[in-house]
Amino acid sequence: MSRRPKVAAPIIDGLHLVDLAGAIGEEIVAGGHYEARRYSGADLSGSDLTGVVVSECEFLDLAANEVQLRGARFAETRLVRVNAPMFQAARSTWRDAWIEGSRFGAVELFDADLQSVRVSDSKLSFVNLRSATLRDVHFAHCVIDELDLAQARAERVAFEGCTVGRIRFDHAQLRHVDLRGLGLGGISGIESMDGAVISSRQAAELTGLFAEHLGITVAG
Repeated sequence: MSRRPKVAAPIIDGLHLVDLAGAIGEEIVAGGHYEARRYSGADLSGSDLTGVVVSECEFLDLAANEVQLRGARFAETRLVRVNAPMFQAARSTWRDAWIEGSRFGAVELFDADLQSVRVSDSKLSFVNLRSATLRDVHFAHCVIDELDLAQARAERVAFEGCTVGRIRFDHAQLRHVDLRGLGLGGISGIESMDGAVISSRQAAELTGLFAEHLGITVAG
């Protein structure tokens, strides 16, 4: 008998943010480069920060409603207690980034590139990751109303103690995407779930959906 392939877990290194200089959010401007700084209580709401580059920084209690972060780059950065009813970061890049204890409404991350990213203890309403690339991404103890992964490429993505109301996989490319720690609601794009892993309990819960996709009638 052949062995089942082992599910590869996300590879996420710890953050070591030391000797951070205190700074104020008002200094951040579009296209600017910021390194080794700590921002506490910054309000970036409504700011145009297109193309900003942030490295080895920490944001605490960040207000970021309708901030424009198109093409921004975040590396080795922690964001704690972000409040953003609208978060616009299309085509942005995230490397070794941690987001903790935050509340997001609509999150625009289409065409984004996420690598070694951890999102924990957060509430997200609608997350648009269409055509995004995700590699080594871990969601822990999050509530997500809708997650759109249509046309995304995802590898080593895992959920732990999370729930999602609806998830879309239409035309996605998945590899080692572990859904076993995710409470699933509605699913779109079942035909593109090759490369995902679900539990036996989830398989039983989704029997009707799988049967409908295959044109099978289940009669009791």
